[in-house]
Amino acid sequence: MRLTITALALLLIGQTALAQPNKLHATVDAAVQPAIEQYRIPGLAVAIVHKGERHFFNYGVASRDSGQAVDEHTLFELGSVSKLFTATLGAYAQAEDKLRLDDPASQHLPALQGSAFDHISLLDLATYTPGGLPLQFPDAVSSERQMLDYYRAWQPVYPAGSQRLYSNPSIGLFGHLAAASLGKPFDQLLESQLFPQLGMRESHVRVPQGQMARYAWGYRDDQAIRVQPGPLDAEAYGVKSTAADMLRFIEANLDPSQLPTSLRQAIATTHQGYYRVGDMTQGLGWERYAYPITLQRLQAGNSSQMALEPHAVERFATPQPAEGDLLLNKTGSTNGFGAYVVLLPARDTGLVILANRNYPNAERVRIALAILATLEP
Repeated sequence: MRLTITALALLLIGQTALAQPNKLHATVDAAVQPAIEQYRIPGLAVAIVHKGERHFFNYGVASRDSGQAVDEHTLFELGSVSKLFTATLGAYAQAEDKLRLDDPASQHLPALQGSAFDHISLLDLATYTPGGLPLQFPDAVSSERQMLDYYRAWQPVYPAGSQRLYSNPSIGLFGHLAAASLGKPFDQLLESQLFPQLGMRESHVRVPQGQMARYAWGYRDDQAIRVQPGPLDAEAYGVKSTAADMLRFIEANLDPSQLPTSLRQAIATTHQGYYRVGDMTQGLGWERYAYPITLQRLQAGNSSQMALEPHAVERFATPQPAEGDLLLNKTGSTNGFGAYVVLLPARDTGLVILANRNYPNAERVRIALAILATLEP
């Protein structure tokens, strides 16, 4: 009789274990299919890690012409999710004693000495508070010389550290100066130093010819497109990665204990809070919220208004540690791609959503929260 009961118990345990992935698959399907249909997304990849278990869900095609199916090794453009790597590299440079976040920006680039950047810190650049740098460079800025001329001539609209205005030239310059402090080009530091230390083997700034077959085409107005080069593109929006590699990055952020000391310190620095705007606490790259959070509040934090308008900040006297039940997130887009990354550190959970169409951030947030709500705390 005991053997029969044991066998029955094992059978029930096995059925429960099997049911959980099936339930998760059904949840992900229900979350993503409406967006795929409404926004005509050609291909989409979802990767989830929850308490050490990895799950991949892939939909559609990487290229409409070839019909190549999306999988967890398909390369997608990350857009501004790239800023997470820029932030990590800058924090790594601080851990290596190559810079301090409170250094004046001009200290790390002689060409900027005597400009407004004598009074703007690296932290101001990294957190979009230098005083009103715009979302993008003006169209007339295309070369490095023009970029430096632009920075030298630029004058703040607001006192440094007082207003958040989301800006590629702001965090892009932070990445450029971080790389200068480490003595190598930014692209090279990511591809030969940061990515390998994070265990990321499928991520690139410039996709090698041998990997182009895995590089998805983005779609806009039903035209196949890919991102074009621009000033500080690598630092602001230029990384291409896969669902599998982004899950490795998420896992490193959830548990950095096995990483080299400087990188472990860097990740902790990116999770710290530096100021608050509404419900959002600004980290380095990451944007942080108390969790659980309502759909409406998280959508508001990832809205166009948040990205395009200045917001007064409530700056902390000292960086605020990442403690308690928190959600860290970052959206990213190029003309043909849309990405979203979420961490729940206290719940040992994270997810990434990659798509080869730029669809609304509100939909990305809806998908993520619908999935996270079904996972056990």
